[in-house]
Amino acid sequence: MEEPMTRAEAFVIHVKRAVKRRPQVDELVTKLPLATTIIDAVDGETLDDSTIDAHYKHKLHRPHYPFELRRNEIACFLSHRLTWQTILDRGLDAGLIVEDDVQPLDDMFPQMLKLALETVQPGDFIRFPYRAYTDKGERVAGDEQTMLVQPKLVGLGMQMQLVGREAAAELLKVTEVFDRPVDTTIQMRWLTQMRILATRPVAIREINMQLGGSVVQYRAPRPKSEVFAREIKRALYRISVRALSMARA
Repeated sequence: MEEPMTRAEAFVIHVKRAVKRRPQVDELVTKLPLATTIIDAVDGETLDDSTIDAHYKHKLHRPHYPFELRRNEIACFLSHRLTWQTILDRGLDAGLIVEDDVQPLDDMFPQMLKLALETVQPGDFIRFPYRAYTDKGERVAGDEQTMLVQPKLVGLGMQMQLVGREAAAELLKVTEVFDRPVDTTIQMRWLTQMRILATRPVAIREINMQLGGSVVQYRAPRPKSEVFAREIKRALYRISVRALSMARA
């Protein structure tokens, strides 16, 4: 890859205790075509209550997120905030943020990253979705084979994204206190002042299960009635987010 005009580095978010994932992390550090730093993620198992109280407040924004966040979800959010701050501290134009269960596709990722680096503006947040059916929208850069689109409904997941410095600053400002997972917060385009783009086609894979599954605290099975009630709440919430997203498209 030619040297891009954008001064960017890559950051791999990794929980230290997830030792089975370390070989994958080391491979990412070797293969990513940018200077790469491993970010020691905030660990939900050691997260203290005072930090949670300082940053998490249930039902802060509308539409209200219907569930209380688990400790690992709060830790994940704080890990992304730590990475956004690192982008600013290093004076970068943008940072490529990668979770440790991501595998770039050799036949697509290099040209997609090149396009993203050539296109990104300071206030941009460029998603690299791992599902083909999400983040649909009008093309704003690239060609029919490799493009960036501006999705009407932003997809879920934080596997990989290129974050401009002004977008990082904006995200830090509006998420000093948060009330829902980080990916559902990014969906709230009415909360932030950043342009959200997405790569098409898919340029990465999620290999979570190949690495032993999620680094998530064990949850006892819920009664069927509770599972059903949660699914209803989740569906109603997603309808509200879709409606607000389409109204602001």
